[in-house]
Amino acid sequence: MKKRFAIVFLLCFVTVFMGSAQEIIPLYNGIIPGSKTDGKYVERQHIGEDGKRYISLVSQPSLTVFVPKKGTANGAAVIILPGGGYQVLAVEHEGEELAKRFNEFGITAFVLKYRLPNDAIMTDKSMGPLQDAQQAMILIRGQAAMWKLDENRIGVVGASAGGHLAATLGTHFDQSYVPNPLKVNIRPNFLVLLYPRISFEVGVESSSAKNLLGTEFKADKMAFFSVDKQVNANTPKTFLLHASDDPVVKVEHSILFYKALIDKNVPVEMHLYQGGGHGFGLNNKTNKDDWFLRLIGWLHQNQIISKKN
Repeated sequence: MKKRFAIVFLLCFVTVFMGSAQEIIPLYNGIIPGSKTDGKYVERQHIGEDGKRYISLVSQPSLTVFVPKKGTANGAAVIILPGGGYQVLAVEHEGEELAKRFNEFGITAFVLKYRLPNDAIMTDKSMGPLQDAQQAMILIRGQAAMWKLDENRIGVVGASAGGHLAATLGTHFDQSYVPNPLKVNIRPNFLVLLYPRISFEVGVESSSAKNLLGTEFKADKMAFFSVDKQVNANTPKTFLLHASDDPVVKVEHSILFYKALIDKNVPVEMHLYQGGGHGFGLNNKTNKDDWFLRLIGWLHQNQIISKKN
């Protein structure tokens, strides 16, 4: 009896473990575009003052796949781009925690560990993150059938600098900066931007601007990455979230993108909180509102998911 109990316990343990395990996929098969080698550049993980996990010095980008419970997936998917000022990746509260919440509503989530701008490992550090975001879209949409996804319901979610990267992907999809021989469509079907940096012409003193572009602030690069200026009628529909008292990325950034979308008749919804500061992830401690449910309502409204999800 004891032996039988031990076997049952072991099977249950393995089942639970396998249910919580996530698949990690290398982003590139072979040479990474625009990369160069530096043997001293080694990825690091650390716990921040907030108790959350962060990653820095990324040279080998990857996707971590979060799949909904069996029988609940609805074919929609998101690529999640954690923030961190283009200096670190807030992979826990702006990556994995978001992914698990999307899974609760049947949405498959891919957390992208993208390269952070650095001259040591990149020929043009300003393009590295965008290359990785484009490659993620090529990989996921190109293999949508394998994950049982609808290739017309794949969006991008980004927080802070990750929000800037998501908006960059959503406004610079006409040209692929990575090899795309099958010409996979790299345009996201929708954007979810959480307290995003939008303009590099507003608040150029920010660390994210310096980390991505350097200290020279060349006019062509500033315009290219000021994504409110890149909006056109084909920019994906967008959900925006920001706190009015954000001291790091001023709420003006979301308002700039909102106005640009309205001017081009692109569907957009924006929620501005009175308080919350910056980087609150799923938990804005200044109120009892669950903004994620507002996002789910927006996804229903735009037929990304159905009302049964």
